[in-house]
Amino acid sequence: MDVMGDKATLLDTGPFVQPADFAQDADVVLPADLAPSADRDEAGEAAEEARQRLAAQAGDAEAMSVLGAMLLRRGDLDGAEPHLRAATAAGDRAAANNLGVLLHQRGYPDEAAGWWRIAAVAGSAAAAHALGRHHRERGDEPAAEYWLRQSAEQGHPLGAYALADLLEHRGDEPAAQQWMRAAAERGHREAAYRLARALDRRATNEEETGADNAVEEVEQWYRQAAARGHRRAALHLGAILEKRGELKEAGRWYLTSAKDGEARAACALGFLLRDAGDTESAAVWWLRAAQDGDGNAANALGALHAERGETQTAERWYRAATDAGDDNGAYNLALLCAEQGRTAQAEQWYRRAAYAGHREAANALAILLLQGGDTTGAEPWFSKAAEAGSVDAAFNLGILYAGRGEDVVALGWYERAAAAGHTEAALQVGIARLREGDEQEAERHLRCAAGGGSAEAAYRLATVLDARRPAEPAHELGEVVHEKTECEEWYERAACQGHRRAQVRVGMLAAARGDVVEAARWYRAAAEAGSRNGAFNLGLLLAREGSEPEAAVWWERAADAGHGRAALRLALVYARRGELAVGQRWADRAVTLGPAEVAARAERLRDALREELSA
Repeated sequence: MDVMGDKATLLDTGPFVQPADFAQDADVVLPADLAPSADRDEAGEAAEEARQRLAAQAGDAEAMSVLGAMLLRRGDLDGAEPHLRAATAAGDRAAANNLGVLLHQRGYPDEAAGWWRIAAVAGSAAAAHALGRHHRERGDEPAAEYWLRQSAEQGHPLGAYALADLLEHRGDEPAAQQWMRAAAERGHREAAYRLARALDRRATNEEETGADNAVEEVEQWYRQAAARGHRRAALHLGAILEKRGELKEAGRWYLTSAKDGEARAACALGFLLRDAGDTESAAVWWLRAAQDGDGNAANALGALHAERGETQTAERWYRAATDAGDDNGAYNLALLCAEQGRTAQAEQWYRRAAYAGHREAANALAILLLQGGDTTGAEPWFSKAAEAGSVDAAFNLGILYAGRGEDVVALGWYERAAAAGHTEAALQVGIARLREGDEQEAERHLRCAAGGGSAEAAYRLATVLDARRPAEPAHELGEVVHEKTECEEWYERAACQGHRRAQVRVGMLAAARGDVVEAARWYRAAAEAGSRNGAFNLGLLLAREGSEPEAAVWWERAADAGHGRAALRLALVYARRGELAVGQRWADRAVTLGPAEVAARAERLRDALREELSA
């Protein structure tokens, strides 16, 4: 069973959606030396808080601001508010910003905006960012842009990112990318991810002269975002590395992303493990991804169980994949039903996948309808699949139109399929061009088909080249010098693939150069495969070697298959043996089979034998 669509295609998840409540993203401003650190233990933090509290009680405005920020970060809003208000009243802009954050968390956005404005006017980039976000949330984009630009131009990464998001929403891509890059360069991981996605799309859609440099930059930004814990960036970085063949590192990034809950990474990791031969571990990750709603992983699990012969489990996972929106699940389920002879259900699932745009399902549905005699119903599905890019469907349309005698239309579809690399379609185009006398085009298509493995194309190409072959060059002493030509090589390729006429021709070429053993081998291969010419020629070879009884056996086989010359040879054999009645019967058969020259000779022999018998 040919299972389709078991490999993930990475899709963009769209722009980062800003949460309605952005308090968690707002800046609680602390002095750099007091920022949270893994190196700062709880005892040290408690000591610092106690020191700041004493200074605040002594009226130190900066200490009030720092203490309020520390309490705000901890979530102690009641404890933080009086300290922040006091520091704000003393003119501390960081305190004004943090007071705005506190009020926003309490559910007073308008009052928060008032304090942010005070801090922003005083030069706080963090407050300008928060104020810009506040205005955007209320739909006031001009005010939002003004304040976000103030923040971004002061080098604030959150401000630069929010400004880029606003500009991108407005459709100003160049400016948006400029600020997204600024935010990414300052360490904003979502900005790095979105910048990578934008560059990735551009590199995919445009053929740039610096494509290698573009790919390197895309990877650089994915890597930066992934290193900062962005799970989708890790997924895409893994995909880039996998495509480049660096599977070990790709697997590490897929694993990182999968552990962070990215189902597509778990699915991709499963495929890496499967390709490495570890199907058990692959199944574990596919199961994890499928349980998180990844249809591709569910489809892969279905294929795995189908390969093991566990059809019920396979069907369950294919259904899960379909329910998750993976059209390959419906297609594979149809294949499973068709394999089990459940034609009605197969048609149902083919239709479901085909209506969803699955081109191979549309082609398979058309074939199913055609097998049921519904030509009218099959044609539009073939057309839909072909227009969607199904090469097999284009070829099948060619067959359909050729069967109706619409050769011109059929040739158009054959040419379309051949251009996409369809071997049998290229053969049909080659045959059509031969009929039209366009030998050059015929040869081109026959070479394509023969190179793709078509024995018939190899044979027909050999006949075209054979017709052009000059006479064998003579040795200076008068002996014929034989060198294997290209046409012989194509005859041999077709013969090795079981093409009977090619086998006969290779045998004839071997006989011509005196290689009786090689000629007999190919004649016998053709004859045993049902070739009457092969049987006749093998008989001739055996007769020349003195094995007339065995030759007669092969001539009889050829004559029974309709070979007139073989029947005439048998008539002569039996006449020489004195079995005149049998000879007359074979002569009569030769007259019937022909061709004209053989029929005339056989008629004379038959009449002579009849006279002899009646004498």
